[in-house]
Amino acid sequence: MSDFARFIRERQYVKNVSVRTLEWYACALGWLACEHPTNEDLRDAVIKMREAGLKSTSVNSYIRVFNAYCHWLTSPDTKCYPGCKHPHIKAQAEPKQVMPTYSNIQVYALLRWKPHTTLERRLHMLVLLMLDTGCRISEALSVCVGDVDFDNLLIRLKGKGDRQRVVPISVEYRRVLYKYVSDVKLQEGDTLFPMERNNVQRAVKGLCKRLGFKAPARVLHSFRHTFAVNYLRRGGSTFHLQKSLGHSSLEMTRRYASLSTADLSAVHPRLSLLHNAR
Repeated sequence: MSDFARFIRERQYVKNVSVRTLEWYACALGWLACEHPTNEDLRDAVIKMREAGLKSTSVNSYIRVFNAYCHWLTSPDTKCYPGCKHPHIKAQAEPKQVMPTYSNIQVYALLRWKPHTTLERRLHMLVLLMLDTGCRISEALSVCVGDVDFDNLLIRLKGKGDRQRVVPISVEYRRVLYKYVSDVKLQEGDTLFPMERNNVQRAVKGLCKRLGFKAPARVLHSFRHTFAVNYLRRGGSTFHLQKSLGHSSLEMTRRYASLSTADLSAVHPRLSLLHNAR
């Protein structure tokens, strides 16, 4: 068995990473010319990726795999730390971009939409869940009826690496979800939204067009960004947001929940030294 295969196999059975993460590992390692790369080999791989047209964000995601793999080759039972002697390559500078979100007007249009068929109603319930909790689309599509605690306004989500977390839902969402489950006659073990991710994306794009606006980039993940930004706008703490989103570090949460210029302008009068001096 090759070292590439051993690395992926260990991540699968020891670290219990998801299938999508395993695919990401395999794709990244495919850019390496050999199983025991040097620093020069890592640089050559990055050059090949850029020549092939990959953006810096994609290249950096693969660089994380390169560095993790190189550390595993030398110290498989320890965590990487600054000063590790294994081959290593730094991440590339990435352009700072504002995370795409749905505007308040667009969110209102989605909330007020009146579905007419069972399929439309299911789509609407899925959109409402992502707006209400900020969950990933993969998490939303794996929710079963038994994962919802209607009495305590909680829902259990299965995140990356099969890590579970429990997050709150609103009274409003409980009301419509309870009626939906009752009307469709779903049982405890039934999946709430038996849909495919690609079909959901097409359906949401079509819905946005019907409602008179173009869906933002990263159609489905933008619901998560929208939840995060509005959570902070309404006074939620970054720490609590981290727990809701299921992030392993606050740094990830800060990146997802970057505030727009309009948000900064709204609070500036209250915080300005000149304003308070009058």
